[in-house]
Amino acid sequence: MTFDQAGQPDLSVVIPVYNGERILAATMARLSGYLTSGTSEIIIVENGSSDNTLEVALKHAVDTPNVTFQVLQSQKGMGNAYRRGIEASSGRRVLLTADDLPFGTDDLDEDKKLEAKPHIVIGSKAHKDSVTERSLVRGITTFGFKTLRQVILGSKIGDSQGTLIVDGDWLRRMVDRFDDPGFLFSTQVVYAAEKQGFRIVEVPVTLAPDDEPGETTIRTADVVKMFKGLVAMRRRRSEFAAAPNAGTHAS
Repeated sequence: MTFDQAGQPDLSVVIPVYNGERILAATMARLSGYLTSGTSEIIIVENGSSDNTLEVALKHAVDTPNVTFQVLQSQKGMGNAYRRGIEASSGRRVLLTADDLPFGTDDLDEDKKLEAKPHIVIGSKAHKDSVTERSLVRGITTFGFKTLRQVILGSKIGDSQGTLIVDGDWLRRMVDRFDDPGFLFSTQVVYAAEKQGFRIVEVPVTLAPDDEPGETTIRTADVVKMFKGLVAMRRRRSEFAAAPNAGTHAS
């Protein structure tokens, strides 16, 4: 589907869900109630849950005049779920978010204020006006990851792990290059946009107070995996910098 084709949604919302049966129904209802203008699709991607997430998603996937739902499955891993959802999307723009809506609808509210839509809008915890009460350990980890991105990738973006609102056509054409199965998927998207010289805007958000667990355990293996992933990304910089081929995964 192209941008000119009648019936193309204005927005696709891709939500990976892993063991989210307790919060998913509320998230689906909140988004459906918010998206009352234009046309949108909400794509739920269950990825390896051991609870009743899939059943909850199917039960509450009720279309409205403005919103249609898709419920899909992927292999375990946030990146795998994002990729599956992107491939199934058709919106002019695509929101990559989380099952608990960590910023509520702040990212979408801020996006509405932008007259000229950038290639990517990031709901950014690093924005000077964001409100993020984070634990000391999580704060140190976030700072460390930002520093590694700056040193290894030369990235100038404050937060590549926030929610992303991305040009849908470009994202679908690029999706095969975004192959990280986990949390580095969004960093790959942002890095590719940076290397291709696109405009990226970070907008302020308020982190939901219950988004932060009481205990955060960071293992050495996680830090090593993060470092190796960023180094591998740098080695592929020419691949990320190349414009996507016409027709690739365009819906």
